[in-house]
Amino acid sequence: MSEKPTVLLAGKNSIRRADFLATTTETDWRILCCDANEQPDRFRQALAEADVLIGGSRVEVPAGNRLKLYQIPFTGYDWITPADLPKGVVFCNTYEHETTIAEHVMLGMLEFQIGLMRDTHPMMVAKSYNGRSISAGPMHRELRDHTVGIVGYGHIGREVARRCKAFGMRVMAVSRTVRDEPDLVDWYGTVAEMDTLLAESDFVVVCAPLDDTTRGMIGTEQFAKMKPDAVIANVGRGEVIDEAALYAALAGNRIRGGIIDVWYTYPSKTDPNPWPSRFPFQKLENVILSPHNSAWTQEMSTRRWTFVARQLDRFARGEELLNVCFEGEA
Repeated sequence: MSEKPTVLLAGKNSIRRADFLATTTETDWRILCCDANEQPDRFRQALAEADVLIGGSRVEVPAGNRLKLYQIPFTGYDWITPADLPKGVVFCNTYEHETTIAEHVMLGMLEFQIGLMRDTHPMMVAKSYNGRSISAGPMHRELRDHTVGIVGYGHIGREVARRCKAFGMRVMAVSRTVRDEPDLVDWYGTVAEMDTLLAESDFVVVCAPLDDTTRGMIGTEQFAKMKPDAVIANVGRGEVIDEAALYAALAGNRIRGGIIDVWYTYPSKTDPNPWPSRFPFQKLENVILSPHNSAWTQEMSTRRWTFVARQLDRFARGEELLNVCFEGEA
């Protein structure tokens, strides 16, 4: 490019990273910062000057605008479509969360098998040995030789598979297209073959993104095919699993338990602290709940924004962009 390109950081999360991008990019950028919700008029003016937009919400981009790249610093983009952006605007996302989420999944699986923090530690604190000898009393379980079924084998699913193989587990996976990864996946099928995965898995880990084909893909019929002793984990999107069916399966002990990180109701300006579902999951004893924070570490955040910085460098140099999701069609 003959002139210094301009990037607009939109929203509080992106604006906080202005200094990081200024010092981390290897190319020279003009950086504008504006929150569209707080200064809509100024935002429209800044957007007209921007070559790249970094944010995380749907924005109205006038036709003929100079914008060429909309980069989000996270992964999910079910809230925007190609029809929301003009032709010529490339929309890209950011990963770097997969290893962190995989660690979260493993922690939940281990807790269901071992019960260290929910059972053993509280008993020891309250009752010491509780009358048992060190070689008697209740036995806990292992992960070894158990089967994990991964629904949606992408970035997260692959990292879950790596860790499960390290624990001596059998790995099954389904996705839209079958990949050749024999070192990580013992059985691989398409989504049409999901019943086989559900019937054989001790743990079902849902990593699928949300779209019209995945919404509600796991419901009452699918829970009926699972082992009564199975545990389901959802780290993809809440609505991939039917909300009522999930609650019924857990509350009715149709399955052993759940590890739920993604939800159906989220905080808003009108309700900053809602319960995460219209059903009282928080009252169940067979679930491990987390507030969609399975990926939230400082290291993950740094990796993401380092990727964004490298993406800006690629743009400035006219190089191929990574993580292209779609191009605008409006």
